Amino acid sequence: MKKFVPFLIAAALVLSACGVQQTHTDKDAAAAITAAEAANKKAKKAEFEWRDTGKIIKKAKELAKNGEFDTAVKKANKAKKQADMALMQAEAAKKVRPRI
Repeated sequence: MKKFVPFLIAAALVLSACGVQQTHTDKDAAAAITAAEAANKKAKKAEFEWRDTGKIIKKAKELAKNGEFDTAVKKANKAKKQADMALMQAEAAKKVRPRI
């Protein structure tokens, strides 16, 4: 039993250190969402907006409104990455030529 108590205390310390803590603030979420919206606007202007990017941005806004800033930043970053890839796709499409 004496050997079990230190193990139990160590396990409790490890588990308490693994608790969920918010690392992003509302300002971080707002900045990430703004960046995603700007990138998506460029993709839309190039007529290469991806189907789900707007939905992801909308979800990020809802999460930020509910105080889930970490998840909102993660979603906004995903949306920005998709918008950036859509812009790369638009650039690649400009270089496409028929094969003869």
